[in-house]
Amino acid sequence: MNLNIWQAIAIALLQGVTELFPISSLGHTVIIPGLLGWANMSTDTACGGDSCFLPFVVALHLGTSIALIAYFWRDWLQVIQTLINSVKRGGVQTGTEEWVSWLIIIGSIPAGLLGVLLEHRIKEFFASPLLAATFLIINGSLLFLGEGFRRRAEYQLQTLSPKEREAHFRPLSSLTWKEAVIIGFAQSLALIPGISRSGMTIAAGLGVRLTHTDAARFSFLLGTPIIFAAGALEIPTLFGQSTSNWILIICGVVLSGIAAFLSTKFLTKYFETGRLDPFAYYCWGFGLLSLILFLTVLQGKV
Repeated sequence: MNLNIWQAIAIALLQGVTELFPISSLGHTVIIPGLLGWANMSTDTACGGDSCFLPFVVALHLGTSIALIAYFWRDWLQVIQTLINSVKRGGVQTGTEEWVSWLIIIGSIPAGLLGVLLEHRIKEFFASPLLAATFLIINGSLLFLGEGFRRRAEYQLQTLSPKEREAHFRPLSSLTWKEAVIIGFAQSLALIPGISRSGMTIAAGLGVRLTHTDAARFSFLLGTPIIFAAGALEIPTLFGQSTSNWILIICGVVLSGIAAFLSTKFLTKYFETGRLDPFAYYCWGFGLLSLILFLTVLQGKV
């Protein structure tokens, strides 16, 4: 595998953090190797010989998904219990925590189907640092737009504190299955490098009047099975690697998991009062800076 230990550590930490922050993990793992000149690793999709960058990055998703399962273990226990109870009773009551479990399952379907059908074609078409930087700017604009719609809805409540305003919006358990599907389709936009999965699902959640806290929670829960499946499906492509490479892979999975757990803990607390705007500004700034560098200093290397 064409990664040294320091590159592997950097990519693992980068993936673990950016997967949950609404700034596109895939976009960053395309852009940053391009900026640092890491031998065009961002466009390396093969797994023959020592070339295995993309499968390595996707395998890191296992660490991220395990961290999410560990953090939301009560929710996932509820999902399992709900499935069992629903089969026994032959139905489920909407507006309950059991209904939330079904919303997670329903909302995961669009991204799962589109990922199977289109993932490799989309990544091959868009996996260039230049395009990823462009879509990162677009991602920032979508985050800003989503937060803008929420601010307009809050206008009439402007005399209240942030927490009081949030209390006037609907809880996650009130979503319909159609709204869960819409948020699920928003999640599928993250197949394009530079577009954030969590960013699009949180923005879509705000669009159907969820609170920031519930929009973030639903985003993390909705992404867990997709992230886990993406990592698990890439494991066979890593077979045949040397022992030293497997040590890098395992260490990378552990590091990405730790980073993802800490990121989830931070963001869950942050969205109690925080907004998407700072992440939008970051995407604009980093995306624009990357575009300038790729079109000037690094021209011809991307």
